[in-house]
Amino acid sequence: MNANQIINMVIRMVMRRVLRSGVDAGINAVGNRMNRGKSSAEGTQSPDTAETTKRAKQTMRVARKIGRM
Repeated sequence: MNANQIINMVIRMVMRRVLRSGVDAGINAVGNRMNRGKSSAEGTQSPDTAETTKRAKQTMRVARKIGRM
């Protein structure tokens, strides 16, 4: 490998991480903005809904980890 290939490889790795973190931050910002407008009565969740939400978040984390490999 020459120096140009090594530099390109490192830059690609860094850019992937930066873009991924930016996309994740954008998705979280949209989610927070959607939840902010709810009243306290709408914000309460039943235990089943809370558990489903927790599992969905865990699934998203696992999917992100798999995507990094």
